[in-house]
Amino acid sequence: MLTSKQKELLIYIHKCVQQTGVPPSFDEMKEALDLRSKSGIHRLITALEERGFVRRLPHRARALEIIKLPDALTEPTARKTGFTPSVIEGGGQRAQPERKPAEVPVAGGGIAVPMMGRIAAGVPISAIQNHSQDVICPPDMIGNGEHFALEVRGDSMIDAGIHDGDVVIIKRTQSAESGDIVVALVEDEEATLKRIRKRGNAIALEAANAAYETRIFGPDQIKVQGRLVGLLRRY
Repeated sequence: MLTSKQKELLIYIHKCVQQTGVPPSFDEMKEALDLRSKSGIHRLITALEERGFVRRLPHRARALEIIKLPDALTEPTARKTGFTPSVIEGGGQRAQPERKPAEVPVAGGGIAVPMMGRIAAGVPISAIQNHSQDVICPPDMIGNGEHFALEVRGDSMIDAGIHDGDVVIIKRTQSAESGDIVVALVEDEEATLKRIRKRGNAIALEAANAAYETRIFGPDQIKVQGRLVGLLRRY
């Protein structure tokens, strides 16, 4: 499944190839998607490549080849500026949909925490915004404050014991200590689960998998949306 930004970029690349015979440049893609930096385009292309939609050809300029298109590829009718999902809040002032309280006691002594979508442990993806179900957590996993659950997609945190398909329990907060594993909103567009490191005026999002590089951002490019406090796994 592609995010709206990934689908939008794939549509744009496909149209450029049809019209001109060559893929667009990174600058052209950045302008077309109204992104602030080419690093966002790099992440989207990497995600499309991992999902088998495009291929990068070595030693060639504008070396992108479309391998396939989704079965029901439709162009977005309206592109939003920024990314302000219900769970992982951006800087917008959008009214939030009404939902159940963050934690609800249930029979047997567990705590029901709302499952609010997916989070990338790998290439950042847009979070799913809907409260689809509840997950039951041990009471000692839930402290003070508001909590929510997200399903992990990807393997970049596997060396921290977080696997693809795990459910992470997140305490909603906008602050974190260096070394915490957090839900981070990158450039108000995409969300990811990474370990945060503060390096002077810069912020590093660090994977727990040697196959993924550490990414460095300015303080205005990252917003902490929550901190990891627990993990659930089914066998």
